[in-house]
Amino acid sequence: MRAVFVTGGSGFLGGALLDALAERGETVHALARTDEAAEAVAARGARPVRGRLHDLDALTAGMRGAELVVHAGTCGSFGWEGLDDLRHRNVDGGRTVLQAARSAGVPRLVFLSTEQVVLGDRPLVDADESWPYPDRFVGAYAQTMAEAERLLLAASTPELATVAVRPRLVWGRGDGTLLPRLLAAAQANRLRWVDGGEHLTSTTHVRNAVEGVLAAADRGRGGQAYFVTDGAPLPFRDFATGLLATAGVRVDVPSVSGRVARATAGSSGALWRALPLPGRPPVDLATVRAIGETCTLRDDRARRELGYESQVPRERGLAELAAEHASAKPAP
Repeated sequence: MRAVFVTGGSGFLGGALLDALAERGETVHALARTDEAAEAVAARGARPVRGRLHDLDALTAGMRGAELVVHAGTCGSFGWEGLDDLRHRNVDGGRTVLQAARSAGVPRLVFLSTEQVVLGDRPLVDADESWPYPDRFVGAYAQTMAEAERLLLAASTPELATVAVRPRLVWGRGDGTLLPRLLAAAQANRLRWVDGGEHLTSTTHVRNAVEGVLAAADRGRGGQAYFVTDGAPLPFRDFATGLLATAGVRVDVPSVSGRVARATAGSSGALWRALPLPGRPPVDLATVRAIGETCTLRDDRARRELGYESQVPRERGLAELAAEHASAKPAP
């Protein structure tokens, strides 16, 4: 049994990580900014550490005695709005986490990253960890996450090994982002397949993402990043349709050409930045790029070096979601 400190424990993936750590019998402290967050992490077996991501003293105190830090406390929106705020949260926050881990003498730090750190002008087709960071990013989230990842990985030393884990389209029970957004778009008749939705995509079930984090914590090489996925890619249309079906939603979704989708998103984003207009554009280029084009990742390195297995098949994950939605429906 070891001591672990977690940021982002009240979130979707962070909460699933707390569940897994509790099952392993680890002693876990989790950063909590609000009373609500403190209650959420405590309900999952962690001891709340009150403070903010940029509170160096609180982080350092919470990390004392920890053998592992998992930094999952990032945030983002796909477009370019709020770039300065995202840089403050993701980059400056990552720097503070790193400084606290050094001060507390923690030997290992795992950063929960994203495949978008290497998404530039070309689609990610059969991409592995040798792909470089691009010169131009698709959005503020991608750019600030790449800046944070580079900062953390470059800081790896024998005294503090830093490792990054990159899941893609994280989904599963407890998801408050991907499936809810698909449902909202479908119910508002705003869902569209880009070029028929036949492009292949990699995905990562939330428990597979957690498996990757824990494997990286145990066996990851300092200064290295690892993609983790559900295995073989599938057409995005099949994946999204399967997710919607778990909630009992079956819709006839029209298609739009990728050229039109990218042009519309690009012009909307430019208009919002130029005026500027309140809220977010109805569609942004980063979202179109993230879900409207091929994105296939190789996780050979994680399977070879970490012993990663992607233990939750998509079929099981979808069945669990369907059962959860069925149990949540009121009795007739």
